[in-house]
Amino acid sequence: MSAHIGTSGWSYDHWNRVLYDGHASKDRLARYVQEFDTVELNASFYRWPKDTSFESWQRRLPAGFQLSVKAPRGLTHAKRLYSPEVWIERIERGWHALGDKRAILLVQLHPQHERDDARLDYFLSRLPSWIRVAVEFRHPSWHTDEVFELLARHGAAYCVMSGAKLPCILRVTADFVYLRLHGPDTEWLYGGSYSDEDLTWWADRIREWQADGRDVFAYFNNDGEGNAVRNAWTLRAMLG
Repeated sequence: MSAHIGTSGWSYDHWNRVLYDGHASKDRLARYVQEFDTVELNASFYRWPKDTSFESWQRRLPAGFQLSVKAPRGLTHAKRLYSPEVWIERIERGWHALGDKRAILLVQLHPQHERDDARLDYFLSRLPSWIRVAVEFRHPSWHTDEVFELLARHGAAYCVMSGAKLPCILRVTADFVYLRLHGPDTEWLYGGSYSDEDLTWWADRIREWQADGRDVFAYFNNDGEGNAVRNAWTLRAMLG
């Protein structure tokens, strides 16, 4: 089984001395794909891309590249998954346009969105089965066996998290694993650089998931000072 290692986002000015070496912003994606075979698009959370943008990525990304996309905050934070049909229609169009470059739709719920099994069940039931989805819960009320079983019924992945004050629960609910590494800092999300010891531990977990027949998608979100890039390089090297 495969392990796809990348970063959350790719266009950061402070990555110039780490990855881009002065590349213009329009050329950053072309440089990024020389190093990694997957990325998590985060800008879609703030503004959902046009269908033509997905078509452009389908053409521009190399064969085998996997693009994961974060669901829009209009769906997850404003509506909190209520009446999702209009958003699902837009997502479905973009997913069609992305074609063979599409990976996982990340649905990150609002930190104050408390457990609501019926609403989550309805949302997942409305998503087309060909859209692979991972759900990242930020409110602790969701972390129950009943919710994990609900995800499994829909083939949706529980998003495994590493980050300050976030629970690190190694629960697998789909035929793939979605891992977000928000940084090792114990007080602030997205801060710090993972040590080799930390990354060795995660490499062992990824090998275990692969041995269990699961593909793994892992994204580093500690973008400051280029830590995400360096950590992704190191983890990938550890995995061979």
